Amino acid sequence: MSSGDEGREAGGGPSRPPAEQLALIRETVRKHKPPRARPRTWRGAALAERLPVARVLVDKGLVHLDRYFDYAVPAAMDAEARPGVRVRVRFGAGEREGRREGGKLLNGFIVERRADSDYPGTLAPIAQVLSPEPVLTPALLTLCRSVADRYAGALADVVQLAVPPRRAQAERSAPPPPSGPPPRPEAPEPDTWARYPDGPAFLRALAGGGTPRTVWTALPGPAWPGELARALLATAASGRGALAVLPDGRAAARVDSALTALGRDAGTAAAGPVPHVLLTAEAGPEARYRRWLAVSRGHARIVVGTRAAMFAPVHDLGLVAVWDDGDQALRDERAPQPHARDVLMLRAAHERTALLVGGHARTVEAERLVDTGWAYPLAARRDTVRAAAPLIRTVGEFDEAEDAGARTARLPSLAWRVAREALRHGPVLVQVPRRGYVPRLACERCREPARCPHCQGPVTAPGAAEELRCGWCGRGAPHWRCPACGGARLRASVVGARRTAEELGRAFQGLPVRTSGRDHVLDTVPDRPALVVSTPGAEPVAEGSGYAAALLLDGWALLGRADLRAEEEALRRWLAAAALVRPQREGGTVVAVAEPTLRPVQALVRWDPEGHAARELADRAELGYPPVSRMASVTGLPDGVAALLASAPLPADAEVLGPVPLPRREPGMPRRTGDAPPGEEWERALVRVPPGRGAELAAALKQAQAARLSRREGPPVRILVDPADLG
Repeated sequence: MSSGDEGREAGGGPSRPPAEQLALIRETVRKHKPPRARPRTWRGAALAERLPVARVLVDKGLVHLDRYFDYAVPAAMDAEARPGVRVRVRFGAGEREGRREGGKLLNGFIVERRADSDYPGTLAPIAQVLSPEPVLTPALLTLCRSVADRYAGALADVVQLAVPPRRAQAERSAPPPPSGPPPRPEAPEPDTWARYPDGPAFLRALAGGGTPRTVWTALPGPAWPGELARALLATAASGRGALAVLPDGRAAARVDSALTALGRDAGTAAAGPVPHVLLTAEAGPEARYRRWLAVSRGHARIVVGTRAAMFAPVHDLGLVAVWDDGDQALRDERAPQPHARDVLMLRAAHERTALLVGGHARTVEAERLVDTGWAYPLAARRDTVRAAAPLIRTVGEFDEAEDAGARTARLPSLAWRVAREALRHGPVLVQVPRRGYVPRLACERCREPARCPHCQGPVTAPGAAEELRCGWCGRGAPHWRCPACGGARLRASVVGARRTAEELGRAFQGLPVRTSGRDHVLDTVPDRPALVVSTPGAEPVAEGSGYAAALLLDGWALLGRADLRAEEEALRRWLAAAALVRPQREGGTVVAVAEPTLRPVQALVRWDPEGHAARELADRAELGYPPVSRMASVTGLPDGVAALLASAPLPADAEVLGPVPLPRREPGMPRRTGDAPPGEEWERALVRVPPGRGAELAAALKQAQAARLSRREGPPVRILVDPADLG
């Protein structure tokens, strides 16, 4: 049988071209598919007798449409169309024969019911009430408006960050709001808070209904999750709610576990353990929305979570806390990119709550709060710090006398000796700034960086036996040759965590070597001899008393970044890793492979994050850099940047720095937040104002952006207030 006969036999008719067959299949599916139910428009329906106008925030995140729109409320929706509920409305409708018709169906939130409208024409009716659940409360709406004003963003964008997407099943299964206030737990004992001179008084103030604002420098060791949990529980003992935001799910889970253990002991006999929820992305959208509803309906008064939890609608909020506020994971990548610390500070001011900014390190922003008197420091005495911290060692003159290459070696003899001795007593942590195997290669003869011939990206070695490839476009480079000298041999200029683990495994044969990084993050490691190679931020917690030692490698990679925060970030990373090591009295030792005379290295040796932050703040004050001043970046094509700055009613004392061209992003290069599209020449200008003028700056830039968008003038421009990367 021929192929044509096969087609007629299988299909029952002559064969058709592929395009015709695809069209026939689509038509068949369309005929048998049940029709979709369209949202009702209630055209001509009677309106609500009382408050027939609903003021709606339409989910349209455009700055020039950053206002409320009025819609008519049909009588059949009167009971459900309450302030705070989700609705569907037609947006962009036009007038036709006295009625508003057409437009696109968009989601929105009712913010107010009114008796009349300022709009002179005929109001379009609400198309559908999606849910009777009032998710956008007045307090949450006020907070979102404050955040939008601070960051020159659109209110609808901030509400998208604050209110999670609806899950109908979660709404149906969630219990109704409680009939009365939840029972109060007993105030916890100070326990390890007694190591801080003002620690017990801080807990008593929270339990008594006070609103202290503190910047807490936590002691090294594993006690900080329990200390933070005690602060949350003390606030709950006053009958108020509490909220803690942490950079990642692992840290949030540690605080949640500590809170569960403490809440079980402090709970009442009638109500059981203190109810609290953990809001993280790891829970999944369904479970996360169910927990969010438990907070919104008043079942849980204590919330522990990651970045998105900064907007959690906790009832009677009494304390907001943020841990490790220097971690950039606390800044949302979606517009307008708010930082959790700043959002919680707004909540503390608006809702009159206590504030706790904690961490092993201290950021210049936190130091600024202390310096201005807005918050007071909460730290231990120097003798207590020395007793809790491990011994910090660097490569000095004595080590150079024994090892001539101690300062230039990636792993000097001091590090080898410390690791060998510590491995007799427990696990050893090795912190490596770069992930991967060999992320950067160079010509062995002339040291010229190895570049991809197609996109000029860095040539990398993914593994010991794997083919070289470009780190940007992913093309293989098996026959690379240096364009400068013609050499064909390569050397590693930057070594990643996987290659480090491989080298250490050969040096310490018979010992397990474990890695923790972006692809696979370990939560804990057992308290037995092992080498744990980790990238910064992915260090697992060692069970028992902690690591016997830690090696902080490639300090130049953290300190050499072209960033205003390079030294502050390096010290924060080092302190976080060193805090996992046993105290010096138990043999804990940390070796920092970095230039010992540098300021952050000296701050690590002395374990003095407060002093480093104070000196950093003084330097920035002298130069007029944030947080002493407020800044905003304006990024885009040169014509767009110039036009926006020319039209913006900037404060009289505003200073425009630049514009300067941004590095060109070639096709295939990894994209970062704020990068230009491939091949376009973008510029960035910084606008700086003195303290107290930040709100005026944000309003001026937002006004100019809205005017340009409404008139559709020129190319688009991006505005970012308080940018993290100043170069």
